[in-house]
Amino acid sequence: MAHVHHGKSSETFLDSEEILAELNLKGDETFMDAGCGDGHIAIKAIERYLPEGMAYAVDAYDGPIKELNDYINKNNIEKLIAIEADITKAIPGVEDDSVDVALMVNVFHGFTSGNRDDVIDEFARILKYGGRLAIIEFKPVEMAWGPPTDIRYSPEELEEIFGNHNFRMVYLNEDIGAEIPQGKSHYLIIFEKE
Repeated sequence: MAHVHHGKSSETFLDSEEILAELNLKGDETFMDAGCGDGHIAIKAIERYLPEGMAYAVDAYDGPIKELNDYINKNNIEKLIAIEADITKAIPGVEDDSVDVALMVNVFHGFTSGNRDDVIDEFARILKYGGRLAIIEFKPVEMAWGPPTDIRYSPEELEEIFGNHNFRMVYLNEDIGAEIPQGKSHYLIIFEKE
């Protein structure tokens, strides 16, 4: 089943401070929020976690990117670059082996089996050797909101998929997000490019 959805901001049910703290940023990295939506995580990363670093905020939708560019210009944020791009093709302006940490929140489930390999290959292109890709996704359990359960991935499934592309799982936190009867709504899995 295809699922293409430009949904509500993850800010309403995921704590961006918690997410950024989990990434253990050193302060001088190049960071990317892929599928950034309104860009709130990239903004917070630049303002509070990357005093010597820079960030890309990438989304396929022009509306949020235009609004984010307006915010960047109004607030004179020099180290945040908003890019409208389809991650399944290429992210223009981002060089090979140039990103230290990439984040994708509630986005990966939306890619079909046909184009998810293209997405992973694009991350393999832009991430440095040893760079990290953090993915936050809905747990594959029934809940009152979120994408259809049949298109959600378990951490084990993601580990296998990314493992086939020379990404090694280095961290898993299954206790992220909103409270649901089964615990928390999301998990965070981090892969390292080998």
